[in-house]
Amino acid sequence: MLSAGMFLGNRYEIINRIGSGGMSDVYRSKDHKLNRYVAIKVLKSEFSADQNFLAKFRMEAQSAACLSHPNIVNVYDVGEDRGIYYIVMELIEGITLKKYIERKKKLEIRESIEVAMQVARGLEAAHKQHIVHRDIKPQNIMISKEGKVKVTDFGIARASSSQTISSNTMGSVHYISPEQARGGYCDERSDIYSLGITLYEMLTGRVPFEGESTVSVALLHIQGEMVPPRQYEPLIPVSLEKIILKCTQKKPELRYASATELIEDLKKSLTMPNENFVKIASLNSDSPTMVFGADEQEQIRQQRGEEDDAYYEGEEDGYRDYDDRAYDDRDYEDRDYDDRRYDDRDYDDDYDDEEDDSRRSKVEKVVTGVSIGVAILILLFVVVFVLKSCGADSTAETSTEASTEETTEEASTAATVEMENLLGMTEENAIARLEALGLTYKVETGASDDYDEGLVYEQEYREGETLEEGTRVTIKVSTGASQVTIPTNLEGMSVSEATSALEALGFTVSSRTTEENSDDVEEGLVIDTDPSMGSSADKGSTVSLILSAGPATVTVEVPDVTGLTKSKAVEKLENLGLKVTSSEAASDDVSEGLVISQSVDEGTEVEEGTSVSIVVSTGSAKVTVPNLKYYTLSEAKSALKELGLEIGEVEEEYSDDSMKGVVISQSVDSGKSVEKGTSIDIVIGLGAEPTTAATTKASEETEEVTYEDGGDPDDQ
Repeated sequence: MLSAGMFLGNRYEIINRIGSGGMSDVYRSKDHKLNRYVAIKVLKSEFSADQNFLAKFRMEAQSAACLSHPNIVNVYDVGEDRGIYYIVMELIEGITLKKYIERKKKLEIRESIEVAMQVARGLEAAHKQHIVHRDIKPQNIMISKEGKVKVTDFGIARASSSQTISSNTMGSVHYISPEQARGGYCDERSDIYSLGITLYEMLTGRVPFEGESTVSVALLHIQGEMVPPRQYEPLIPVSLEKIILKCTQKKPELRYASATELIEDLKKSLTMPNENFVKIASLNSDSPTMVFGADEQEQIRQQRGEEDDAYYEGEEDGYRDYDDRAYDDRDYEDRDYDDRRYDDRDYDDDYDDEEDDSRRSKVEKVVTGVSIGVAILILLFVVVFVLKSCGADSTAETSTEASTEETTEEASTAATVEMENLLGMTEENAIARLEALGLTYKVETGASDDYDEGLVYEQEYREGETLEEGTRVTIKVSTGASQVTIPTNLEGMSVSEATSALEALGFTVSSRTTEENSDDVEEGLVIDTDPSMGSSADKGSTVSLILSAGPATVTVEVPDVTGLTKSKAVEKLENLGLKVTSSEAASDDVSEGLVISQSVDEGTEVEEGTSVSIVVSTGSAKVTVPNLKYYTLSEAKSALKELGLEIGEVEEEYSDDSMKGVVISQSVDSGKSVEKGTSIDIVIGLGAEPTTAATTKASEETEEVTYEDGGDPDDQ
């Protein structure tokens, strides 16, 4: 786990952890190079040690970084620092869809549709770049404070698709498609399945399949029967239930072929909630038996042979053509939806085996038929060559040429082309493609939130539709988004810098500014906008700047620190933002090292930064007088000085009971308390009083008497 204050790539400062998942931890960070806040997803150690995974992770994360769409979380950077692998992403101030569902228990019908449409738009943009998410679930869908829905984890989800399902993936396995659970090929329709499960959970507050382990849940996705959502929530419209059931079909070819088709049906469900417009194909047809003639049977064989060739060659485009032709919506327009028809008997292994055997058998027949056809063509060429070499009748040749011209003319009259996908192309490229197809065109313009200015955002005919040559096709070219996102990197800019950035996006910047206190941004610089940064607003609308007024004036209540040690008192006051000065004084009531008093009384309200003085005790001002008896003069002086006392007058006396040169009495009795600095008088013994002769001699020698401190008593 990273700690606050760490830097990655000498650029990104870690602030705090904001989330954790099975593969990574997410941190709120600051990009000091671009002066903006970002989210950094750091891979956990068990994935960082897998070199194969890391190689795939880097490649897929870099691909995801190319995606730019309002409903996809932007990936800014991918890097490695000291063995730490990370992705730098757009920071979304909000919560995951999973937490939102848990908070609300279940979502309203209209709200669920709008969330699903925004997710589908993000998937639509990714799928056009041939990027499949592979892990769509509420945990990977963010909802910002402004209600914007964004899909995240494109790179990391795709890179992890090869990992074995384990207990760590229980969150994902509830939304996994059957083909992913089998370990089979995944494409865009796998994401549509997962989105269908997510929509199911939004409306009902539960997932359709629950189990004791990841394996049991995965098996239910493969062969389990899903309870229709209306059994839990009868208020769910019929059309919306059919949309969910079409998204979650076991067979990919029975689901929506693209996110674009899903979006169209979701839009219809808002205006026609109970209309029967959702077409769900079925492998088990209940329609009346139809009898085909020999020509029709041969045409079906040829078409099925081409489809089987495309299927077995593994061509993705061929596989899609197979889906579109084999499951045409015509047979299902007038059928009533019946939940009981969507059970597992159409999808078990026996059916798959029979279908494979049938396909192989038909391929063998087609190969045989093609061989016979080639042989017939060769024979015809030989006959024509022989006729020409023998000088066949010119009239016959003329007739043949005329017949050929008529046939060509009929073919040209009935010539058709298949419409292509022009969405996302520039106007010039789209026109060039239409002209190459032999179609005419009409260009209209309009605003689009999904396509940049100058790109085609709508076409009259859908991809794959058959048109006659010369048909006029209307295309609509984007004039830019009707709404533009206000940048999130304006914080810390000057007024002129922020104004230039907003005007470049087509906004009008108000001359009036407001101010708010900020502890992080210097006074006079931008801290936010109105509407707020990261939200969307109409092009040309007015945006107001909010500037920093500097830190707010904060008042705090001064606590009582008397009786605390100096270090504890200083810590307590400084934690409240107060400054502390200290001094010392003696105290008979407060022990040494504890606070005697403070300059600001307890409970007083003061501003942060106010200085508070404290007085710390040096101990009691009184000391106990020691017993100096039998001390030499120098010893007595040292003992008194250590206690803060002084030597007063020093006298000497003869005494028969004391030793010569030591204290025999003191002016203040030992054990008595006195103020420091008090003087204590002492008497030094001279020993026993001498006789008269000795006294005379002693007096003569008085001048030679010395003491241990080297001076006369009077001088001491």
